Amino acid sequence: MAGTFSQIYIQVVFAVKGRDNLIHASWEEELYKYISGIVKNKEQKMLAINGMPDHIHFLIGMKPSCCLSDLVREVKKSSNEFVNEKKYSKFKFQWQEGYGAFSYSHSSLNDVINYINCQKEHHRKKTFKEEYKQLLDKFNIEYKEEYLFE
Repeated sequence: MAGTFSQIYIQVVFAVKGRDNLIHASWEEELYKYISGIVKNKEQKMLAINGMPDHIHFLIGMKPSCCLSDLVREVKKSSNEFVNEKKYSKFKFQWQEGYGAFSYSHSSLNDVINYINCQKEHHRKKTFKEEYKQLLDKFNIEYKEEYLFE
């Protein structure tokens, strides 16, 4: 076969350090645009991004040449700097170490995009901790609860 053809869809989830509610509604859209720009500059495709004051979700279409851990590290590092340089938060902004990454089929994309876009509504009924544990369980990912959050 002459070329490489793929479709890899990954939802990435990570939290503000200490799960503090530092992402304010007045600047969250700027943060999401900034993160989307990083993903685009790394030649990946942002399909959805949204979150809550203490965490974010984004769904990307990823090329097989991309190293997910390198991409997430760059997103977190650069967006930390962005928020702190803009002085959006009166507290030092930092993402928690680690992240969740969940893969999806093409047929699931609309449901995942809708899920991400409806984060504010979704979290009226469920905490981030409950949501994250539910994702880990759904994907049969083993974890020790004491290591989930800082």
